[in-house]
Amino acid sequence: MKNLCLTILLFAIVFSASAQQNVNYDEAQVPDLILPDLFVDFQGNRIITPYAWESKRRPELLKLFTEHVYGQLPIDFDQQSFEVVDIPNHPHAEYANLKLVNITVSRNSNSQTTRLQIYSPKTGKGPFPVFLLISHRDVEKLTGDTENQFFPIHQIVSRGYAAAIFDVKDVSPDDKIRFTDGILNKLYPEQLTLPDGMRGLSAWAWGAMRAMDYFETDKSIDEQKASVVGHSRGGKAALWCGANDTRWAITVANESGCGGAALSRRKFGETIARINTVFPYWFTDNFKKYNGLEENLPLDQHQLIATLAPRAVYIASAMEDSWSDPKGEYLSLKLGAKVYSEIYQIPISLPDQYNYSLHTLHQESVGYHLREGKHDLIGYDWEKIIDFTNLQFD
Repeated sequence: MKNLCLTILLFAIVFSASAQQNVNYDEAQVPDLILPDLFVDFQGNRIITPYAWESKRRPELLKLFTEHVYGQLPIDFDQQSFEVVDIPNHPHAEYANLKLVNITVSRNSNSQTTRLQIYSPKTGKGPFPVFLLISHRDVEKLTGDTENQFFPIHQIVSRGYAAAIFDVKDVSPDDKIRFTDGILNKLYPEQLTLPDGMRGLSAWAWGAMRAMDYFETDKSIDEQKASVVGHSRGGKAALWCGANDTRWAITVANESGCGGAALSRRKFGETIARINTVFPYWFTDNFKKYNGLEENLPLDQHQLIATLAPRAVYIASAMEDSWSDPKGEYLSLKLGAKVYSEIYQIPISLPDQYNYSLHTLHQESVGYHLREGKHDLIGYDWEKIIDFTNLQFD
């Protein structure tokens, strides 16, 4: 038995080392990109009008992403209630008001509660535009630390915005064993038996949508100026949320990488096989069919970004975050933005050549920045995100 355990351990070490060696960070090794057409529908018709896009092509694309990538996003339930408590004493009381909202959703005699924290400016007059952060980091630690940059409450409220946040563990824990301990077991257990059923990322998107339900009832919040924000895995969920819920004015994905903004067919940095192996609970089971076979996908991520049009989208990258493929994120945005310019006649001018140096591109409806540093969400990112949001709402 001892020898067997040693053999298994050695195999795991060798496999892990081999896997790391197989990561592609060489642009010369990126396959030629043959991408599915944004504008040709399943019947071969070319889509050229907003009506045709919204009634035909966009629903087709959402159906493809539902079946092959993210899984279903059920929104049926029997009842929803909001319990609101104002909290006078908290670490940010000098510059922000805090309310806690318990969002309880019931279906088939079962219920699940998500806790939403909302910080609003103490100065200024509402209703306030709002950022909602889908957080896969411990929310209590984030909000208890006045110096953290991942959710910089002072930075956000000082610019005249409400800052809202929820922890994904309330809907689906970010864990391959416990991910069902939330809405999947309690509200939508039938989804777990389906090859295109809801999994972690769709559950997190569902949680953000319930937050929007609350925003629509709160007179201090301007729900018409609401942005859903996510970093990394949260950015993947934010894109899927924004694609399915047109109530969000702006969708922000920071360093969302594979399964987020980055083009899958580039096979650069993290790949479909890697993400499905390490995080098998994020995506629907059908997505695993494309492990190592990205070229067989009937879609790619530029089409997900396109489904957000004409609402605004913001993509952000970091220079040292090759794992998330900054160039692939940018190219996806550039290609997806064609819907804004060709269907909605919004003037978009994104450079053909990708700029690997520090830069920011803010235009009507579409924004991007590349910053120095590693994979994280920091104050610099928020500064750029807020600047872009101001531009959209002016």
